Amino acid sequence: MYAFEYLRAGSLAEAGDLLSKNPEAKILAGGQTFIPTLKARLAQPTHVVDVARIKDLAGITVTADAVTIGAMTRHVEVGNSAEVRKAIPALAALALEIGDQQVRNRGTLGGSVANNDPAADYPSAVLALGATIITTSREIAADDFFQGMFATALAEGEIIKAIRFPIPKRAAYSKFHHPASGYAMAGAFVADTAKGVRVAITGAGASGVFRWSDAEAALAKSFAAAALAGLKVDDSNCIADLHAGSDYRAHLAAVMTKRAVQKITG
Repeated sequence: MYAFEYLRAGSLAEAGDLLSKNPEAKILAGGQTFIPTLKARLAQPTHVVDVARIKDLAGITVTADAVTIGAMTRHVEVGNSAEVRKAIPALAALALEIGDQQVRNRGTLGGSVANNDPAADYPSAVLALGATIITTSREIAADDFFQGMFATALAEGEIIKAIRFPIPKRAAYSKFHHPASGYAMAGAFVADTAKGVRVAITGAGASGVFRWSDAEAALAKSFAAAALAGLKVDDSNCIADLHAGSDYRAHLAAVMTKRAVQKITG
């Protein structure tokens, strides 16, 4: 791990000021992605700005058509929220499948989405539900936010404040867990929304989370697992590493999509 200066922000304004004064600084939320990145020497910030104490960044608000979750809300809080379980049960279930108990007790929604790890769970929910990422300067649609492995539309110094999830008609998430880390070897979030069926795949794409348009089209015609028969995820864009080949991950993505649909249809 490289040397850096640790700074703790007490407000969003202070965090923004610290980031503007230190252009090579990085934000620390729950640290469940960022700390391993530092340990692996994949990041070399001059300063680390801790935003964990900013109360305005945590909390859950539910309205008739949306669930808005603060960026510093921890996975365990999302998963155990009675309001989230009632409004979007698939989102609560996803939160309780992330990593292990220690990760869920420390990891945050905003940190997961901002890092855009290709094997993270939350990006699939954000993309499949057509969520809106609310930052310190604007609102960004999910389809415009994820821009490749560990890459997002966030500008320098821009901080995620909250994410607004439209409440779908029905939805489900299914993933194949990595046996050690609990990360998604492949995961599929399927949502039947007011704007149509959306299917987001995580864990498999070399560029990170992506929508599977062929599955969306098939399910729009017939919302049943049988409608996915014969469909295959293009493995040319899938991850190949020591854990699984690209063809296997593509296969898993299709299987997880079918299982998600089966969860919805019973």
